[in-house]
Parts: sequence; C-alpha cells; structure tokens
Amino acid sequence: MANVTVWPDHKVIPTALDQTLLQATLAAGITHIHACGGRARCSTCRVQITAGLEHCDARGPEEQSMAERLHFAPEVRLACQTKIQGDVAIRRMALDADDEVVLATHAGKNAIASIGEEKRIAILFSDIRGFTTFSENLPPYDVIHVLNRYFYEMAKPIEANGGCIDNYMGDGLMALFGMDDHPDVSLRAVKAGLGMLEALAKLKPYLQALHGTAFQIGIGVHIGDVVVGTIGQVGKGGHHKRTTAIGDAVNFASRIESENKAAGTSFLISEAVYQQVKQQVTIGKSVRVNIKGKSGLYTLYEALGLKDAITAPGL
Repeated sequence: MANVTVWPDHKVIPTALDQTLLQATLAAGITHIHACGGRARCSTCRVQITAGLEHCDARGPEEQSMAERLHFAPEVRLACQTKIQGDVAIRRMALDADDEVVLATHAGKNAIASIGEEKRIAILFSDIRGFTTFSENLPPYDVIHVLNRYFYEMAKPIEANGGCIDNYMGDGLMALFGMDDHPDVSLRAVKAGLGMLEALAKLKPYLQALHGTAFQIGIGVHIGDVVVGTIGQVGKGGHHKRTTAIGDAVNFASRIESENKAAGTSFLISEAVYQQVKQQVTIGKSVRVNIKGKSGLYTLYEALGLKDAITAPGL
C-alpha cells in the first residue's frame, strides 16, 4: 500500500499498488472527472504530481500518446493510467464541469503553460514618465500613433535579447526573459533595458520634430520564481488567450520600476539581478527603499551601461 495526498481535497487516501490513481480517488469518494471512462481517450482526469513523481510507474503507450499530443510536462499524468510504488501528492486539474471545458479549450500546443509550469525568469517592466502631460494636447489618433511607434522601437532590443513582450498596460509594458529556458536571463534583461534607453534617445528627435516635446521612461528588472500559465478564453470573436507569468516576482519587478521616479533614475535592478550581472554591467548609485506590499528595506541598483567586455551585440 501507498498513500496519496489529494489536493485541493485535503485528503490522504491509501492506494493499492495495482490501483490507478483514478481508481483510488473514486474509491475514496472523491469526485474525479473522467469523461472517457478511464480509457486514456481524454485528458479530463489529468493530475499534477506535486510530490513523489519518482514513485509513479512510467507512462504506458496510451498515456504517452496523449502526453505527446497535448505537450504534457513530466509531472502531468493521466490518473486513469498511473499506478504508484510509493507515496505521492497530486492535484486534480478538473474539479467540475466548467473546469472540464476550460481544460479542453486550452488543450494543444500550449497545454503545459495552460496547466501552469514553474520557471525562474527575469521580468522587465517599463513605463513612460509624464506621458499624460506629453499627450494631453494631442489628438487621440496621434497618441495612438506615438504609442505604436514607441512600442515598435522598444520591442527591438527586447526581442534581440531573447525576451518577449507579455503585456501592454496603457503606456507601459511587461517583458519576460527565460520563457525558452535560455541561460543568462538577468543579463539579457538588463541588456534589453539598456537597449530600450538607447532606442528612446534615438526616438526623441523624431518626437521633438513632430510634437515639440519628448518623454522619459523608467525600467525595472527582477528575477524570481513564477508560475507560467495560459489565461483567457475563447469568445465569439475568436481566441483571447495568452501565456503570462504569475507570482510575487512579477509584482516586485513592477514595484522596482515605479521606484525610479523617487530615486531620480531611469533603470533600476533588484539585488538578485545585480548579483548575476555586476561583473558585466556598470552600476551607478544604489538606493534602499521600502517596497509597497513587502516588509523591510530593499537595495536597488542603477544600471548605467555594459562594461567593455560585452559591448558587442548579442551574447
């Protein structure tokens, strides 16, 4: 016998070694969706193994076929096919009929992300300083044109350094580095931020000529553990889904960006990022600040440029 801890049910159930996880949960009176009757013809009984993956038997042909079709991460298993040889903890993915629809909607190429996958990534936030003042006398169409041109220029250094823009928030953006598991994500994020400042400097004459004024930006970068997942739904107008990162590290990166105004800086990085890039990046001043929503003081560092050893583009 082995024990299975089932979440979010908060139950520990005994499981015979010849039982599947689905058989064990059903025998314990847990409502466990299994649309195909436990024949590996659907994925509604899928579970995430949160502990004890090494105690699970290897996938059989039917489960392996489904896993490849839906791009399951190793810890995502079909409960109807999985037997165990030791204690495990699992989390049921479909809790009701609506969850079943959601899982079916997100199945496919991005199935791993839709379930949620832990990653350590670098997060970059940027925001335009004084954009309201800049745009208040412009026609709305001109404001949209300026933003589109600005985002176009900012995307270049982000993408050149392996990042992807996750979201636009008014005149701000969030970019993620490390979604492809590439190394050196902190350095790539900092290089992207420095490239954004250079791109803005080149854009300023254009803004001055066209509108008689320009603006500044603030950038913040932090690295940390997040959960990457696909959010959104399919509506009448088509797909409205995107892969994003959720976690305290994302909120912290946003707070770092907002500290630029008080610090009189354009680009601040966290202690965690600083420790990874201090040999390659020229640092200006450091500031000790209170971060909203967190206790204690945090040291942030001003990123000024790249040291001579890596001034060439790319890594």
